[in-house]
Amino acid sequence: MSDERTPILVGTAQLVQRNVALAEALNPLVMLERVAREAAADAGAGDALLRGLDTVAILNVAGWRATNPARLVAQQLGATPGAEFTSELGGQIGVTAANHIARRILEGRTQTAFIGGCNNMRTLVKAGQAGFDLGWPKGGEGTPEFLGSTTPGSSELEGRYGMVMPPDVYPIFENAVRAARGLDLAGHRARMGGLFTRFTKVAAANPFAWFPVERSAAELVTPAPDNRMIAFPYTKYLNAVLNTDQAAGFFMMSVAAARQLGIPERNWIYWWGGAESQEEAWWVSERPDFARCPSMLDVQRSALTHAGLGGGTEGIQHFDFYSCFPVAVEMAIDQLGLEIDDPRGFTVTGGLPYAGGPASAYTLHSIASMAGRLRDHPGDTGLVTGNGWYLTKHAASVWSSRPHPTGKPQHGLLPAAELPSATIETAARPVEEGATGPARIEGYTVIYGRDGAPARGIVLGATAQGRRFLANTPADRTLLDTFVAREQIGASGKLTQKDGLTVFDPA
Repeated sequence: MSDERTPILVGTAQLVQRNVALAEALNPLVMLERVAREAAADAGAGDALLRGLDTVAILNVAGWRATNPARLVAQQLGATPGAEFTSELGGQIGVTAANHIARRILEGRTQTAFIGGCNNMRTLVKAGQAGFDLGWPKGGEGTPEFLGSTTPGSSELEGRYGMVMPPDVYPIFENAVRAARGLDLAGHRARMGGLFTRFTKVAAANPFAWFPVERSAAELVTPAPDNRMIAFPYTKYLNAVLNTDQAAGFFMMSVAAARQLGIPERNWIYWWGGAESQEEAWWVSERPDFARCPSMLDVQRSALTHAGLGGGTEGIQHFDFYSCFPVAVEMAIDQLGLEIDDPRGFTVTGGLPYAGGPASAYTLHSIASMAGRLRDHPGDTGLVTGNGWYLTKHAASVWSSRPHPTGKPQHGLLPAAELPSATIETAARPVEEGATGPARIEGYTVIYGRDGAPARGIVLGATAQGRRFLANTPADRTLLDTFVAREQIGASGKLTQKDGLTVFDPA
């Protein structure tokens, strides 16, 4: 018999809204109500579950200015929850929220909870272009509890050099990981394509995927009119797609509540454990090693250990690694000692570039999809991860269609001495502004314009004195074409100052 406070997931729903006119586009409140009602039906409990909710968590919805979204959703469902939550913006926050609710259930503070989120960026962008007033509902009385922080992802200094959005930043990690593996440029392109073509196959079979299209490895990595270069070495098809209209949600509750509601045990998915953390070096420009992600590994190992799996992946049959860009998956599998062609695969949705990367809500889709996968494979276990900003914030959770092997699911990081980061350099390396003289590259990318031409090089590395620098290359087409034609990690150059910015000239 399961302990009465064991956290379980009992019902899920997902929604995708493609190519509708602005006047017909569902607003966030309608989308969230719909997925909640469909998830309640999926659980097998219906209105009784909705009315009895004691906790509602609605993740950050970009562009929705409601004061208390959780209250608005609860009112639509006929619920009067005592606990309401909203959240920060972040790709990890769905897993973090699920872990938080699981802990509340373990502590007896929550019996039945709905966690929901949506993304309406396609509608927002089109409305802005057309000058169309969407008239989304506002209000919501009360002040929900806030999950996460409001610290920005990039520093003011990074912004001056063009490190503003994820497509500007993740390629820096990608190039560093390639060099650390000892791959040449062609071999690395093939590796990225080989990894993500498997994701497109999963997306093609996912009815909720934004782009349900299977693509070959070559098609993903070869620049073309529909697949222009975004930032070296990424083409468009290797980037997360944010402009989607999608929603997802699920119910978590205690075993006692599920029994009281008469929810069939075949619908129960057990939460086995979870953890979350963030990089000690918050700003990307200050990361000690662009090819490693200590906090990610800490979180993954902690969740796997809490799940009674000894910190390893041998007992995992299904993965959904956060997949905004190839490097996020590559780091996850490398740090866990997995092979890139592991037959288990690394996504149950199809990933953010193909299933869709709906801002803070993606991991709700991955958890919902994982629950479906585990229902279809009784006895199996799955690992779901998320990351926020630029490999900055991390969360992981383990789920199964059978009870925890020891009956003691746990939440949080392992003791500090047991964390992998205890033996990894984690301290920030502050950028030396105004650096000049000889320097060596540790991370870099080149940003491309919409015309397909290289426009800006971003370089990070070490001065002759061993201090971190951040620079741009000269905006010279010939130089940039040459720059991306060969490996630059470890290459030397010279730093100068121009118009208040550091410029790196290759040797």
